[in-house]
Amino acid sequence: MRLLFLGDMVGKTGRTAVWERLPGLISDLKLDFVIVNGENAAGGFGITETIFQDTIDAGADVVTTGNHVWDQKDAIIFADRHEQFLRPANYPAGTPGRGSSLYYARNGARVLVANIMGRVFMHPELDDPFKAAETILEACPLKSEADAIVFDFHAEATSEKQAFGHFVDGRASLVVGTHTHVPTADCQILNGGTGFMSDAGMCGDYDSSLGMDKEEPLNRFISKMNKSRFEAATGPATICGLGVEISDRTGLAEKIAPLRLGPRLEETVPGFWA
Repeated sequence: MRLLFLGDMVGKTGRTAVWERLPGLISDLKLDFVIVNGENAAGGFGITETIFQDTIDAGADVVTTGNHVWDQKDAIIFADRHEQFLRPANYPAGTPGRGSSLYYARNGARVLVANIMGRVFMHPELDDPFKAAETILEACPLKSEADAIVFDFHAEATSEKQAFGHFVDGRASLVVGTHTHVPTADCQILNGGTGFMSDAGMCGDYDSSLGMDKEEPLNRFISKMNKSRFEAATGPATICGLGVEISDRTGLAEKIAPLRLGPRLEETVPGFWA
């Protein structure tokens, strides 16, 4: 199975780039399943129902989120309506929406996708992410109940992301980090066969500060005062993510490689799909 994960869409330039390129990527790379993190898609803060639906219409099978999931107030309303919309699973019981669900890929495979949020340097501090993952894996183990399992681990600290990867190694197909908006160079398959990358990067304007227009972040670092609101940068976007080839026999990763398409970073398409 061929799976593509795209990192945090930031603002209009990021989401538009994904919508424009994703149908072609699905066709050209013969993708079976696509996951997109959309938590920064609405002006850099949260996601609306319209943006969610447009992302699904462009070809995404699931949209994951993170700590900005509720920044747009209508998310609280539409979260329960859409099975393809995920918020972090380790929110307290009773939170709107769902944190994981089982989906069917284009090749008929059963794909469990779970959205988990880390706790180190993160706000709000949610329930134990490791315990949440264990509960999900016990309910839907790899191969007996799911042909592939993917975790979007939305977290700040790379140590926590790496520890989580090792925690589920051999029990999940892929663990990919989101939130820090910078693609890391540690794309690998762990000893037990789980694909891992500390951060997929963002889909947005890299002539920025994490997708935000750079003037106000610079001002705050220098003056320690707020001059204006953060605004999403509006330059040409670079799409960042990673491709994974998952074994139909074991449900584990066989190949993993980054994907980068756009003007600011060196372009990379997974060579095993070229």
